[in-house]
Amino acid sequence: MNMAYVIGHITVKDATKWAEYRARVPATLAPWQAELVFRGERLAVLGGEHRHSDTVVIRFPNEAAVDGWYNSGAYQALIPLRMEAADLDLVSFSET
Repeated sequence: MNMAYVIGHITVKDATKWAEYRARVPATLAPWQAELVFRGERLAVLGGEHRHSDTVVIRFPNEAAVDGWYNSGAYQALIPLRMEAADLDLVSFSET
């Protein structure tokens, strides 16, 4: 099976709520054997358009783990907080 990734492009609206959301996400990832690969701030847009300031990349063992994590009660419970804290585009990918 191929590894799968979730990439989030983020613009923070409320830093306090975003900090709370970020602190609570790792516990939702652990049951799915997921790991944070990268979290960072945009340096420059080198081509095209990119409206967000931050990016996060999370690695999962497979696509089923991504689906399980995203649809889990633990993560779904965080979505209202996430929506208050930031504008976010969240996309999943699989290795080819």
